[in-house]
Amino acid sequence: MVKSDTSGTSQHSGDRIAKVLARAGVASRRQAEILIVEGRVSVNGKRIDSPALNVTPEDRITVDGKPLRAPEPARLWLYHKPLGLVTTTRDDEGRPTVFDNLPEGLPRVVSVGRLDLNSEGLLLLTNDGTLKRKLELPSTGWLRKYRVRVNGTPTDEMLAPLRDGVVIEGERFLPMIVSVDRQQGANAWLTIGIREGRNREIRRALSQVGLSVNRLIRISYGPFQLGTLAKGAVEEVKARVLREQLGQSGDMSQDGDATKPQRRSKPGPAPMRGGKSLKDAPAGSGAAKRPARSRPVRKT
Repeated sequence: MVKSDTSGTSQHSGDRIAKVLARAGVASRRQAEILIVEGRVSVNGKRIDSPALNVTPEDRITVDGKPLRAPEPARLWLYHKPLGLVTTTRDDEGRPTVFDNLPEGLPRVVSVGRLDLNSEGLLLLTNDGTLKRKLELPSTGWLRKYRVRVNGTPTDEMLAPLRDGVVIEGERFLPMIVSVDRQQGANAWLTIGIREGRNREIRRALSQVGLSVNRLIRISYGPFQLGTLAKGAVEEVKARVLREQLGQSGDMSQDGDATKPQRRSKPGPAPMRGGKSLKDAPAGSGAAKRPARSRPVRKT
């Protein structure tokens, strides 16, 4: 039954039509709302022109006259983001985006958080908005680890404020986990762990203590690790592993254990793996190791 919110009151039965379209992989919620306004969506044989509508599984939905597919199971991919890409679907300045450079064959995906233009490393991608929001919540408490190269000679005394939690322009940052891996000429390599992921958090915090970042690589996001994944490549996390890490069950594919993770590389330069791609990274970098995908991913 269609539940139309014509009275201005909130409807609690079913889900918004745009959300249902997004879960079925038709488009993002915003794009789905545009399809509705354009009159391309029908519910129970009647064309609708407003996204202010709740639907249930019993409703018959069509887009451009074609029946809506069943909702796709929530899926998650690891992506090795190269430098020079912005994490957005469209850039007003015309810069290349992550989504312009993904390997072919992926469904419509969104990113879990962002990595800025000058950052690289692990970016999680998912086809499910609910999963995206869950992974981004500070309450999830997952540690995000980075290898960071700074210009200068950091000392424990210099880094102490980061471990205590700095305040920058009235904004308090949670304490960071910071260690110095090695000094390399005028630069030093650090390993930093954070749990918030605010905008340019690491760069701003290090600048506050007098250190300038000239390379930043995310090597893990909670239990998921970059390992030796080639730049520009994606690897799907097994459904079983995803269930174990997130406690999901009903909306996860039940045949996820039947196949190995799929790894796809964008055509281009030869893959750069582990320590070879980070030739000046500190010894023992987490980017040089990767747990077998056939086992649950270890939490950090």
